[in-house]
Amino acid sequence: MVAEPKIPPQARAQAAELRERIAHHNYLYYALDAPEVSDADYDRLFRELQELESQYPRLRTRDSPTVRVGTSVSTPFRKVRHLVPMRSLNDAFSGAEVEQFRARVERALGLEPDLVGELKMDGLAVSLTYREGHLVQGATRGDGEVGEEVTSNVLTVEGIPATVQPELAAAMPPVCEVRGEVYMAKAVLDELNRTRSGQGLELYANCRNAAAGSLRQLDSEITRSRHLRAFFYACDPFPAGVDDQFELLSWLERLGFPVNPNRKLLQGPAEVEAWLTEWHERRHLLPYEIDGVVLKIDRHSWQEELGADSRAPRWAVAYKFPPEERETRVVEISVSIGRTGAVTPVAELEPVLVAGSVVSHVTLHNEDQVRLKDVRVGDRVVIRKAGDVIPELVRVVTSQRPAGSVPFEMPKACPSCGAELTREPGESVTRCLNPLCPAQRQRRLLHFVSRGAFDIDRCGPVVLAELVDRGLVSGPADLFSLTPEQIEQLPGMARRSAQQLAAAIRARRQPELANFLYALGIRHIGERTAQLLAAHFGTLERMLGAGQAEIGDVNGIGPVLAESVVHFLHSPGGESLLEQLAQAGITPREAAQHQGPWRGRTVVLTGSLTGFTRAEAEAAIQALGGVAASSVSRKTAVVVVGEAPGSKLEVARRLGIPILDEGQFRWWLAHPDAEVPGG
Repeated sequence: MVAEPKIPPQARAQAAELRERIAHHNYLYYALDAPEVSDADYDRLFRELQELESQYPRLRTRDSPTVRVGTSVSTPFRKVRHLVPMRSLNDAFSGAEVEQFRARVERALGLEPDLVGELKMDGLAVSLTYREGHLVQGATRGDGEVGEEVTSNVLTVEGIPATVQPELAAAMPPVCEVRGEVYMAKAVLDELNRTRSGQGLELYANCRNAAAGSLRQLDSEITRSRHLRAFFYACDPFPAGVDDQFELLSWLERLGFPVNPNRKLLQGPAEVEAWLTEWHERRHLLPYEIDGVVLKIDRHSWQEELGADSRAPRWAVAYKFPPEERETRVVEISVSIGRTGAVTPVAELEPVLVAGSVVSHVTLHNEDQVRLKDVRVGDRVVIRKAGDVIPELVRVVTSQRPAGSVPFEMPKACPSCGAELTREPGESVTRCLNPLCPAQRQRRLLHFVSRGAFDIDRCGPVVLAELVDRGLVSGPADLFSLTPEQIEQLPGMARRSAQQLAAAIRARRQPELANFLYALGIRHIGERTAQLLAAHFGTLERMLGAGQAEIGDVNGIGPVLAESVVHFLHSPGGESLLEQLAQAGITPREAAQHQGPWRGRTVVLTGSLTGFTRAEAEAAIQALGGVAASSVSRKTAVVVVGEAPGSKLEVARRLGIPILDEGQFRWWLAHPDAEVPGG
């Protein structure tokens, strides 16, 4: 028997970091419908962790993303447990990997099985529980074990039967879950975004986000207005008298469930390859979005023989389309100014169709990136969409570079206000430091009304631009003096919409302190750090009276953030903004400060706990008044260590901070008034 190789410390640390990053992205994607990385970037992280765990199997923990699906649910919706876990699918990114899947299955079964080809919808996975043919529950996938109960919203989705016809329901298992994907058609998304643009609301980036956001509305009438649809492809338990997957799809169709007509029984590798090629070429002709195709073993008995691991079945694979690349020409390189004055180069392109939509510009991020790729006006460039969503410039076709082209140079003056642009030593970002810059003002207003800040519905970029252009608003405080009559002057703004916007603004005069602090747009201060500051100081007055050292002592803040906070709050611009908001009647509510026996104690978790999810452990700490922090410092009271801890453990040892294993942590939770075990 070959012994498993010893796990190097750097491999443990790398695996722990990858688990944390993937869990973070899972939460954004599955719980918030707000991914911040492309599918391709996520897949790279996931594969990196898979490869590490394959090389060192003892690194694989019970709660590793490679053995779990999705994320734990933390939303206003009731949690419900699925009858049978909703597993994910293993991915293949090339024809060679599909062939490897086919060969593995053939070796395991001792024969070449037929495969069913189905389109991989880019929507939201759901399960419908039927009892004696009546829909009793609709739920999202959640973490695969537990999802969100969205029955009233599911009933508004076109084509989903509330009751299966009695003569057909007899063929169903008495209690079963029918599974599928809820999606939004491209045309519906276009119309929805046109409406939201006219109302000044944030636009949906893609059909998947729009479908997920629509299905998870608290008001089912809003869901109904979004014209969602669905395709179904599974039933648990598998119905009696149905022998294979292809037959199951027809069976679901007979019962009244919408089933994608684009499916095919595939025999042999040539047919499989042809199916992949066909849909890679035809996908943009469909009225909905797909991001790949799914291949499943047809015979159900063979599916059962192959079984599944904790995350995915061994009898199916999802082939993901590679990003579609197109060539075009750089017409111009301009710069845009962000709310903090950050200057971002943008390549203006000859319009080109990429992954189903026209791309006419792409961000180049910063001056260093432009120089690294050596992008010049007139260049032929290769463009693709990361995750079929976000346009990115892949490379320059230097062999076709026109004679006389010159390298890009960052402008010396701001194109909006004319102020000198500055790039501080050690930074990659060039900035306009003029606080009165019109471009920054527009961006700051957008930030002020955004979700996480004042969250003023119906006050999007179009509305704000009109308010600024007409001289009705020059800063955030001016929003609160707007009247319905003034708002009604805006193009396309009906009286009722104007009244609703005015009411939405009035309703935000007493924001939570954390939202208020985030809305100020202090450099380096995001939503999480704003929450830490609010929880520590409780009121704006206490925070204004604190010095830089006291603010820096707040766990998770540190000297750099503290300097940024103090500089803003006591700068002429910051003081003026606070005074204007106060005069407008804006009074942030006092934050609920941590109470309990662990008040003042900061606890850091590292590694995987076998009896808790990360969210459950953090909630337990906070319930006792403690702070669950993400990094170790001299202010950390305790570090709790699970399986395969990361570099935080070494930092704790170096600083002499008490370290608890999971058993000691559990004991301390049960005896919160006691001293730290072993301390």
